[in-house]
Amino acid sequence: MKVPLLDLKAQFNTIREEIKNKLNEVIESQYFILGKEVQDLEKKIAEYVGTKYAVGVSSGTDALLISLMAIDLKPGDEVILPSYSFFATAGVVARMNAIPVFADINPYTFNINPLDIEKRITEKTRAIIPVHLYGQSCEMNEIINIAKKYNLKIIEDAAQAIGTQYKNGVKVGALGDIGCFSFFPSKNLGCFGDGGIVTTNNDELSEKLKILRVHGSKPKYYHKIIGGNFRLDEIQAAVLNVKFPYLDKWSAKRRENAELYTRLFIEAGLSEQEGKLIYDEKNTVLLPKAMYKGYKDSNGNEITNYHIYNQYVIRIQERDALKKYLAENEIGTEIYYPVPFHRQECFRYLNCDLNSYPISDDSANSSLALPIYPELSYEQIHYVVQKISDFYFKN
Repeated sequence: MKVPLLDLKAQFNTIREEIKNKLNEVIESQYFILGKEVQDLEKKIAEYVGTKYAVGVSSGTDALLISLMAIDLKPGDEVILPSYSFFATAGVVARMNAIPVFADINPYTFNINPLDIEKRITEKTRAIIPVHLYGQSCEMNEIINIAKKYNLKIIEDAAQAIGTQYKNGVKVGALGDIGCFSFFPSKNLGCFGDGGIVTTNNDELSEKLKILRVHGSKPKYYHKIIGGNFRLDEIQAAVLNVKFPYLDKWSAKRRENAELYTRLFIEAGLSEQEGKLIYDEKNTVLLPKAMYKGYKDSNGNEITNYHIYNQYVIRIQERDALKKYLAENEIGTEIYYPVPFHRQECFRYLNCDLNSYPISDDSANSSLALPIYPELSYEQIHYVVQKISDFYFKN
C-alpha cells in the first residue's frame, strides 16, 4: 500500500471545477495584481483570524520580512526566536542585518519555551517571534506578559497554524502585534505556488505594510520609504478564495486523523500515553501532545483540541533507520528540522553556546513527520502504524 506524505491531487479532485471556473474568471478579467480576489481574501482572513486588517503578500517568508520592516527593525537589533523552526524565521532577521537570538523549545509542543525567552533579553532586544509550529499555539499569555514587561513587539510566525486557537479562544495571528501566515501548497490552506498574508489590529502598521509591499510607494511612484515587491497576485488569491470555505473541515479531518494515529499507537503498545516523555520498550513512540483541550468552536461544538496538525510529528528512537524502513514500504515521511539554528553553518558567527538548546537538539535528532493530510483513509493510517510496529517489535 502506498501512503504519500502529502497528496495534493486528492484534494484538488474534490474542487477541480470550482478552481477552474475561478481561474477562468481571473484570466478573462486580465487583472492580475492586487485586484478583487486579493481584496476578497484579505477581508475573509481578517474576519476569520479576528483582526481589523489582513494584507496579502508574496509568501510566508516575505510576511515575516515585511513585518520586521514595518516595526523599523535596525541593524544590530536583537530578535528572540526558537532555535527549532523553518529557516525563514531566523533568515529574515539576519537579512535585516539584525541579530537572531535563539531560545530552546517546550519538550511537549516543539514551540518556544517562555522560560528561556526572558533570560535572553538584553537592552538591544526589539521583538519576539513565537512560532506556532506544526499547527499548535505557543504559550502566548506568558509571551505577551514578557513583551509588555520589556516593551517588545510580538510577530507571530503562524505559517503552519491558520485556524489554530489559543486557550482563550482567540486565533493565532490576533494575539501579537503582527501575525504572519503562509499559503505554501502543503499548508492547511495552500495556493498553487507561493503566497502569504499579514494580520494586525494596528492602524499604522496596516497602512505601512500596504505601502511596503509596493516598493514603499504612496501614491504610485512617490517613495517616502523603501519597500519591496511583496504583492500577492490574483491567481493565487483566487485559488485561496475557492479553498477557504473548506479550511475548517480539512483541519477537523486532520485532527481526526491525529486522534486515530494516537489511539492506534497506544493499542499497538508503541506508546503508553500521549505526550509522555519516556523512551522505553513500552513507549517507543512519543506522540504529539495537544494542549488546550475542551474548548468550543463558534457554533458551540466542543473541540478536543486546537491543534490543526499541519504536521503530525512523533519522536522516536532509531529515527533514520525507521524512515528508511517506511520508505521501503512506500510510506512517505519527512524530517523537520534536522539542523537547529544554533548548529547551522551560516549562523556560526553568532558564537552560540551549543549546549544551551538540549530540547531543540533532541527534536532535531528524533522527530519524524507522518502523513496527516485530510484525504487519508483509515486503512492507510492503520498501515503506517502497523509498519512502525513491525519495525520495533519484529526487527
